[in-house]
Amino acid sequence: MSDSKKIGLMLITALVFSALFIGIGLTANNYEYFLSRRVPKVLAMALAGIAVAQSSLVFQTLTHNRILTPSIMGFDALYLLTQTLIVAIFGGFSAYVLNAYLNFAISVGAMVIFSVLLFGFYFAKEGRNLIVLLLVGLILGQVFGNAASFITMLMDPNEFAAVQANMFASFNNVKVELVYLCLPVLAVISFTLFRMHRTLDLFWLDRDNAISLGIDVQRVTQRALMISAVLIAVSTALIGPVMFFGLLVTNLARELFNTFQHRVLLIGCALLSVCTLLAGQWIVENLFSFDTTLSVVVNFAGGLYFLWMLLKNKIV
Repeated sequence: MSDSKKIGLMLITALVFSALFIGIGLTANNYEYFLSRRVPKVLAMALAGIAVAQSSLVFQTLTHNRILTPSIMGFDALYLLTQTLIVAIFGGFSAYVLNAYLNFAISVGAMVIFSVLLFGFYFAKEGRNLIVLLLVGLILGQVFGNAASFITMLMDPNEFAAVQANMFASFNNVKVELVYLCLPVLAVISFTLFRMHRTLDLFWLDRDNAISLGIDVQRVTQRALMISAVLIAVSTALIGPVMFFGLLVTNLARELFNTFQHRVLLIGCALLSVCTLLAGQWIVENLFSFDTTLSVVVNFAGGLYFLWMLLKNKIV
């Protein structure tokens, strides 16, 4: 089957599950309320899937490693620390927690500032190995996670409940206003990233070969890392952290399409991610009756796939 047919099949699958989410149970008496709840939920899953998939794909291209995702840089841990500090300082019922726009702006702002400082440290010196950046991000992620855990241990149980609601990805309490705010932002970022697909293809040839072909590797790397950071920041602030999801869908997309062309991988990876989220959430709601959450299933499956990659020596 050609890549275009695979993409078309995944697009149809995504539309089918979207129709199932939106259409089942609608009547002339309840359609206004149900549509106001279901459409933003489907859009949130689609936006989060696209953002996580594309950011992970670009990150793996830049690092030449299929087991790395932006989560290793500490973004998830920083998001949890930010939410913990907001509740610890201002209280669980303050405007910084209850106001969707304000909380979203603080979370995204903290992660973007962190990425600017981290990447500024990396690019401040010529010839610095990318592994240094990854190690610094990994260490800071551990520091953020431990700090968040320490603060929650000192919290009042009622305030801890407010933090706990943001510790896991959730598609059932999506804030409508944030979905429509993120839609144009992610559309512009994804279009910008797609325009870079030919340049990203050359990164598979290694740094020296890319430079010999006229690519400003440092400038492109800096730009792509910032785009990846913004994508994962918006996704995490929108639905919460999903640790292994990017690792899972990007590697499955590489196996499914078996190509190095990013014009195919960016679209295919995004559609596969959307299909996985829509299908997984529909199964959790209708077959498991909310006995578990999608983030738990994704992290479990992603962890198993990660171990399988290590054991089968499929890491490149």
